[in-house]
Amino acid sequence: IISMAIEPKTKAGQDKMGIGLQKLAEEDPTFKTYTNTDTGQTIIAGMGELHLEIIVDRLMREFKVEANVGKPQVSYRETILGKGRAEGKFERQVGNHGIFGHVVLEVEPIERGKGFVFENAIPGDNVPKEFIPHIGKGLEGALTRGIVAGFPLVDIKARAVDGSFHEVDSTGPAFEVAASIALEAACKLAGLAIMEPVMNVEVVTPDNYMGDVIGDLNARRGNVTGMSQRRNVQVIDCQVPLATMFKYTTDLRSKTQGRATHTMHFSHYAPVPANIQDEIIRKIRGEYTL
Repeated sequence: IISMAIEPKTKAGQDKMGIGLQKLAEEDPTFKTYTNTDTGQTIIAGMGELHLEIIVDRLMREFKVEANVGKPQVSYRETILGKGRAEGKFERQVGNHGIFGHVVLEVEPIERGKGFVFENAIPGDNVPKEFIPHIGKGLEGALTRGIVAGFPLVDIKARAVDGSFHEVDSTGPAFEVAASIALEAACKLAGLAIMEPVMNVEVVTPDNYMGDVIGDLNARRGNVTGMSQRRNVQVIDCQVPLATMFKYTTDLRSKTQGRATHTMHFSHYAPVPANIQDEIIRKIRGEYTL
C-alpha cells in the first residue's frame, strides 16, 4: 500500500542491495521489491511508512548497503464504476502482410478485492479458440498499465462477447492489442475512479487533547467510527486515507506534548473524492506537485 524508490550510493553496492532485498522479501511476505520498467528504478513496497523505514534500516545495518531513498508514495488503484461495452480493432499493413484482430468486450465491476475475472462468451467460430488466451493476455497487460493515471486497474470482470478474424492476417499479438483497445474504451464508458488505501487508526489520548486530536483527524479526511474511555484516557477509532497520514507520529506527539499514541493498519481501498482525484491526475501529468 506504500512504496518508495531506493538506489545504492555506489556501483559496488548494487549487488549487495539486490541480495539484501531478496533475502528480506523471503523473510517478510508483506514486503515486495521490483524494478520500475519505465524508469529502471528499484522500488520497495510494504504495508506502511514505518514498515519501509525498518526494511531500509535492516538493509543498511545487516547488509552494509549505503543507499539513497525516495519519498514514500501511496499505492493507488483504479476501478470502474458501472458497466460498459466497446470494441477494439487492430488492423495494420506491414509490407505485403496484414495484421488483424477484432474483439467486442463488456466490462462490469466486481466485489472489492476480487481482482480480475475474464470470461469468454464469443459465439461459435467468430474467433478461433487459439486466439482466446491472447485476448486474456492483452487484457491483463492493459490492467497493469491502468487508464486514468497509470495505476493498476482492479475489481473488474471482462467478458469477450464477439469479434472477428482474418484467415491469413490474424495473429495472437494482434488480438492482444485489440483486447487492450476494447478494454480502455469500455472502461471509459463504464466510468473510472482512482482508489486509495484507507487505514484503521486508533489514537489513545488524555481528555484535554481530545478536541485537537479529532480536529486533526478530520483535517486529514478521517472518519471517526467510535470513542471510548480506557482507564484515565480516551480511545478514538477512526478510518483515515493513508495519503494524509505521513509523519503522523511526529505531528501527534507535537499536538499532545508526547502524551498520545496511535496504532494504524490497513483496512480497505476506497474511491478518492473527485477533487483529490483531479489533483492526483495533475500530479501524475507533472502539472504540479502535491
